[in-house]
Amino acid sequence: ESREAILEVAEAIKSVLVDELGFNNVVLRGGAWKPRTSPYSFQGHGEKALVWLREAGDAVGLPVATEVMDPRDVKVASEYADLLWVGARNMQNTPLLRELAKIENPVLLKRHFGATITEWLCAAEYLLAEGKENVGLVERGTRGINEYARFTLDITVVPLIKELSRLPIIVDVSHPAGKRSLVPSLAKAALAAGAHGVMVEVHSNPQQALSDKNQQLDPQDFKSLVQELKRMNLV
Repeated sequence: ESREAILEVAEAIKSVLVDELGFNNVVLRGGAWKPRTSPYSFQGHGEKALVWLREAGDAVGLPVATEVMDPRDVKVASEYADLLWVGARNMQNTPLLRELAKIENPVLLKRHFGATITEWLCAAEYLLAEGKENVGLVERGTRGINEYARFTLDITVVPLIKELSRLPIIVDVSHPAGKRSLVPSLAKAALAAGAHGVMVEVHSNPQQALSDKNQQLDPQDFKSLVQELKRMNLV
């Protein structure tokens, strides 16, 4: 949202995960292009945000990741970010997948909220069939009848993917929650089910966030969550 905001979050993440808890598998993520339901919502800052993200990652010594939606943006995104991900809405965007297969950066593929596991794995094959090996999957919830959460986290896909595929499986616990009070429980469930990692949204002041403010944790809540996960031997 701003250069200052991403730097502040990056410093908080490094302080908690690296300096205090000693983790070495942390990735700082941030969106340059935002996939929004409404065209009138904040759409992101584009390439300018990639500069900020790269600067923040370099400042704290963390690799950075960003979402790419348009095949024409793959090249520039790959020059700034260490890792790219495909959002749920673009899971079956085959021109985008084919373009991503050409780059060396690792790629994460989010499951569409209406996609079957077979459809998800077939989408991943568009990357794998081109010889790309550094591919991971991200579960982020399905569209169900639960009106109290944003999406329904399909926890069964974690062990299923580990049975059906050699690809690592990560769980985005912020999007299905839709509100921050649910994030800790979903993170525990995902890791207990065997997920290789979790994706958590953090903001220095969630109430001022320009998107998804209700599901974001502030740095102190994030620290408490990670400490609890460590006490439970889940990380």
